[in-house]
Amino acid sequence: MTKIIFYKKNNIIIGFEVSGHTGKDDYGKDLLCCQISTVAQLAIVGIEEVLKKSAFHQITDGYLKITVNENVGKDEKVQAIFKTCLESLKSIIIDEKKYAKLEVKNV
Repeated sequence: MTKIIFYKKNNIIIGFEVSGHTGKDDYGKDLLCCQISTVAQLAIVGIEEVLKKSAFHQITDGYLKITVNENVGKDEKVQAIFKTCLESLKSIIIDEKKYAKLEVKNV
């Protein structure tokens, strides 16, 4: 199962964490896991490489986390990237409750 947690502070998204493999198919053939991973990595590329904003990120096998400080998080473009990722991930896993779950936490 893949767990996705988005973190909000003062009503802005400041990051998210994706952990685990979905287990829907064999490793390397799991399209659901691939979709989730691609969307998650988009946030890192968009924020760090395109917007040139400072972010903390960590990627290991079956794990990705990206966070920004509150000042960076207030940027409209950063929020647009995070919200796009959130809505994309929601739509990807909507019928995949057995393999992935998503929650939003206030921190």
